[in-house]
Amino acid sequence: MDERIKYIGIVRSSFTNLKDCPLQENENAPKAIIEIYENFKEGISDIKQGSQLIIFSWLHQADRTVLKTKPRNDERANMTGVFSTRSPHRPNPIGMHVAKVIAVDGCYIHVSQLELLDGTPIIDMKPVI
Repeated sequence: MDERIKYIGIVRSSFTNLKDCPLQENENAPKAIIEIYENFKEGISDIKQGSQLIIFSWLHQADRTVLKTKPRNDERANMTGVFSTRSPHRPNPIGMHVAKVIAVDGCYIHVSQLELLDGTPIIDMKPVI
């Protein structure tokens, strides 16, 4: 059984510093581009302008040793088990994001808002149903 995750693309974003990224896409995240690798291009053939996608990312700069955290980086909060939070720092740093498709141009999916760092790997996408 092949248990390796395959990156299907990469994010092109104005964020180059992790500190600048909002915690959620609905917190003033800018437009971004998801660049799908050529060998996965066929898989995006039916994605249309106006549709919404759930985008799964690999948060490659996350600390994979974290099991407890303070939600939303609030120092006043109690330590909370990471699986009860949306923290990017976790054993398997999979991010989940919702974005509206602005345009599809070849291997490039332009989306309305995405709070990801430039260069973040994309591992999957699914339509919002």
